[in-house]
Amino acid sequence: MKNSYSKNQECKLASGSKILGKWHSKPYKIVRTLGAGATGTVYLAESASGLVALKVGSDSMSITSEVNVLKHFSKVQGQVLGPSLLDVDDLVLPEGTFPFYAMEYLKGDQLIDYMQNRGVEWLGILMIQLLGDLNRLHTAGWVFGDLKPDNVLVVGPPAKIRWIDVGGTTLLGRSIKEYTEFFDRGYWGLGSRKAEPSYDLFAVAMMMINSAYPKRFDKQGDKTIVFLKQQIDSKHLLLPYRDVLIQALQGKYENALQMRQDMIKAVSNSTTYKHQPIKDKTKKSTPKKVKVNKKQQKTKREKKSSYFVEIFLLSSFLLLVYILYLFGQMM
Repeated sequence: MKNSYSKNQECKLASGSKILGKWHSKPYKIVRTLGAGATGTVYLAESASGLVALKVGSDSMSITSEVNVLKHFSKVQGQVLGPSLLDVDDLVLPEGTFPFYAMEYLKGDQLIDYMQNRGVEWLGILMIQLLGDLNRLHTAGWVFGDLKPDNVLVVGPPAKIRWIDVGGTTLLGRSIKEYTEFFDRGYWGLGSRKAEPSYDLFAVAMMMINSAYPKRFDKQGDKTIVFLKQQIDSKHLLLPYRDVLIQALQGKYENALQMRQDMIKAVSNSTTYKHQPIKDKTKKSTPKKVKVNKKQQKTKREKKSSYFVEIFLLSSFLLLVYILYLFGQMM
């Protein structure tokens, strides 16, 4: 079927607009705009089956490419990596004909928002799951490309990262077609824009750094790796993952599984890192001229110390159990 698609013209749909697909005649009602990118605008819309995310573009080739990626995602080792594809059609307006597709609407939190007031181990747990998904994607012959917090959501429980924009997904070996400077190793002078696993792994490291620096920062000087190391060392959230981050930034990992294994070790260590020994506050105030039985004092200290040890062990055990549970959900 041939269509005369609008070229270089953006389709803007107002809240409350009702549209009908040209070929499948499925009705949609626009609720609000979710976001806009290089290949189109995504809207939250009502459909006969509930809320959906509707992406409307002007370039048929770009939309077709994204549709093919979403179709492929649904076949990757039985895992749903991106949103489920629900409909593909054309929208006819007075301004022209615009290609669109409807996909599953994922409700969750942005990664940086989710990480607020959570422990350091949570960042590692989410990245472990993301790295597992990236390994499946790379094995299938694709690179995500424009990987950043804006393009993922944390849904659940249990907490799980889902991809919400696949516009930058590129076949292995080709040139990355979409990127955002902060997450692009080419911008930092630490590699090319060739679509390969290490490109995505660099972006994972920068996503973690972005979690510690929500407002991001610009590169400074020519020694960018030295500058990035300084940024890592300045944030408590990143210290447990320092070695993993530096290796990813320098392109030392050949695949996502290698980085995932190191991340698992870092998470295990971060549970110990998080719980610092609690200082005995009884030393701050000592009663004047009161004789205390040394044996009784020693017994009290031992009981208090035992209490803190039990609390620490119980907290660590519960955290470990939950981490194992999450790993089970991610496999």
